[in-house]
Amino acid sequence: MRILVVDDDHGIRWVLARVLGEAGFDVCQAETLQEAIDIRAKQAIDMVFLDVHLPDGNGLEAMNQGLFGMPVVLLTAETTFDKAAEAYRSGAFDYLPKPFDLDEVRALAQRVAPQQATGHQASKPAAAIAPQGLIVGRSPSMQQLFRTLGRVAMSDLTVLITGESGTGKEVVARVLHEQSRRAGGPFVAINTAAIPSELLESELFGHERGAFTGADRSRIGCFEQADGGTLFLDEIGDMPAGLQVKLLRVLEEGTIQRVGGRDSRPVNVRVLAATHQELQKKIDQGSFREDLYYRLNVIPVHIPPLRERRDDIRELAEFLLAEAARELGLEAPILLDDALGLLESHDWPGNVRELKNTVRRLAVLTPGSTINLTDVALALGNTGDAAANEETLSTAVSRCMKRYLDGLGYARANNLYRHMLGEVEPPLLRLALERCKGNQIKAAEMLGLNRNTIRKLLRQYEIDPRAFRDHAAES
Repeated sequence: MRILVVDDDHGIRWVLARVLGEAGFDVCQAETLQEAIDIRAKQAIDMVFLDVHLPDGNGLEAMNQGLFGMPVVLLTAETTFDKAAEAYRSGAFDYLPKPFDLDEVRALAQRVAPQQATGHQASKPAAAIAPQGLIVGRSPSMQQLFRTLGRVAMSDLTVLITGESGTGKEVVARVLHEQSRRAGGPFVAINTAAIPSELLESELFGHERGAFTGADRSRIGCFEQADGGTLFLDEIGDMPAGLQVKLLRVLEEGTIQRVGGRDSRPVNVRVLAATHQELQKKIDQGSFREDLYYRLNVIPVHIPPLRERRDDIRELAEFLLAEAARELGLEAPILLDDALGLLESHDWPGNVRELKNTVRRLAVLTPGSTINLTDVALALGNTGDAAANEETLSTAVSRCMKRYLDGLGYARANNLYRHMLGEVEPPLLRLALERCKGNQIKAAEMLGLNRNTIRKLLRQYEIDPRAFRDHAAES
């Protein structure tokens, strides 16, 4: 099978060509869209790995124009729901967010190979999902969530959404509804923990007139309200045992019976459920039915807490800040690096909900055009010295190095140790000279280096110690 890799980044082309070549595929490369079209005209191509942004065109637009009549995997650095949705709508076989997993590259090619060998068109995943609310993130766990939602959205399968409070379980449920075949129908959400148990049955299934004191007229419940659409049952783990039996019957038979009624009424409803609790523990304790759990947990979807995806906090905070500024009619202040560092190091027990509230507080109360460490510390309720909340030097260095390496993409990082030394040594030397007012002997003592060594390093990095003496004299 011959695969065409189209990307203007030499490093990415090199990595893909090597990985796919080692997996036994014949690989050719193109740097531009026109070069890819020329290769396509001259050779039989079975599969394409195509970058979205190319020097002479856009991969998505090329897909929409039908320039490639074989399975195409789109490559994009814009890892959002929006790009996922565009990729699938354009007819892509799949999409890969950068930086991508090389095992997944091999797996995608191997999925296409048998189809091409038999002459059948490889099936592509179900449509992905447009961006909604607070579902933002580049982390591997969020990218996997994006793809899972994309694959199950168009089905009527029951989904159990798990995650801590504030992670966005209802947002995910709304996304699944809005991207399903039921999008034109109603979306009804009910928090089963917020309604007294004696009223919950009526809320879910409705009641007939005279069913109980105060029932002066018939009323339809959430299942009938959601007929033809989706019913979202939040905090399903708190549902009383008696109602669990009735819910199980609805899921099995597709009918409901109003309180005080005798007739069964058919309902056409997709059920999505959510909980922050561990249902397996509740099953072991005898407070949740095991058969209902298996009915609900057909497709499990887990939303990770923020502390397990700290790499997403920066993007999410900036997204929320811009959103808050628009809603409040304010100019969005800029989050400085030290402020972002504190946001990233915070554990966020309230998850995205807590982050959203904190960012809105910052948007309203920050006096200047920038948000600094002290502003964030105050917004988080830290009344002590803001500097005490700053991340450690080791953590800060690790974070910056990780960001730097991520920025390399798939370019080969040769002699990384020496390269990092070259990045770290000059600012350290300048800092020591600044503190010692250009005195090389004192700077050597501070750094624990031999005087000849520090002179050699200063020559190597073209650092003039006299500049620091002049600066000290001026101050």
